[in-house]
Amino acid sequence: MPTMGALHEGHLSLVRAARAACDVVAASIFVNPTQFGPNEDLGKYPRSFERDREWLEREGVELLFAPSVEEMYPGEKNPHFSQHRREMGHPDKGVGTPQATTWVVVEEMSGRLDGKSRPGHFRGVTTVVAKLFHIFEPDAAFFGQKDAAQVAIIRRMVRDLNVPVEIVVCPIVRELDGLAMSSRNAYLNPQERKQALVLHRSLARVKELAAAGERKAAQLVSAGREEFAAEPSVRLDYFEIVDAESLDPVEDVSRGALVAVAAYVGATRLIDNEIL
Repeated sequence: MPTMGALHEGHLSLVRAARAACDVVAASIFVNPTQFGPNEDLGKYPRSFERDREWLEREGVELLFAPSVEEMYPGEKNPHFSQHRREMGHPDKGVGTPQATTWVVVEEMSGRLDGKSRPGHFRGVTTVVAKLFHIFEPDAAFFGQKDAAQVAIIRRMVRDLNVPVEIVVCPIVRELDGLAMSSRNAYLNPQERKQALVLHRSLARVKELAAAGERKAAQLVSAGREEFAAEPSVRLDYFEIVDAESLDPVEDVSRGALVAVAAYVGATRLIDNEIL
């Protein structure tokens, strides 16, 4: 189970699924710098290693891998990364990484959904996941459905590169009011926490219309976007309906589809999705 730490009940549900299916469960905690853009939240991403370690041990994880950046990206000093650290509010300690010149990229798909909004994000994700698969050589890897685009891209990477690992996707875990659990929820103040529910409401509206017989993706997207019009303090990044495997746009949802949304609640970017 690869994670960036700041664990919540969603992560723990992955551990439990792994324990039910596997003899030995391992996890990693690594805040991967190559999947963050220059103006994103690498510097303030929540870190709670000791608490996370205790939770994982309590849930029966036998092995925890928590590497340094230097371990994962060995190389010479990279002045661009040092500048990035300064921009994110970190002192320049002469960190010489990541000096990566080899990347694992799933072409085309990596530029869709979050990849369109966050250029280079999925290149960082697939590269670090490929590294972790090489280090662990797991039989199965467990991911959450909340990161639906990431799941689709990792599945394609595994298939294209013949990586002998089963990708297991577990359901989204939500708060009682429907908000998808996320490490970034910790950024939200009480008012923003209420505003963030518009993501779930928009998906619920689309699911309701689809269940009632609406099949045109354009109509469903319009309905989802209308929910955001009623919450003007939340800035919509994207609301799209795509094929769940290829992430290509679809016009008709008769054969199923992925409804994906990303939005900024204050300064916090949240994502959510629903499978039709």
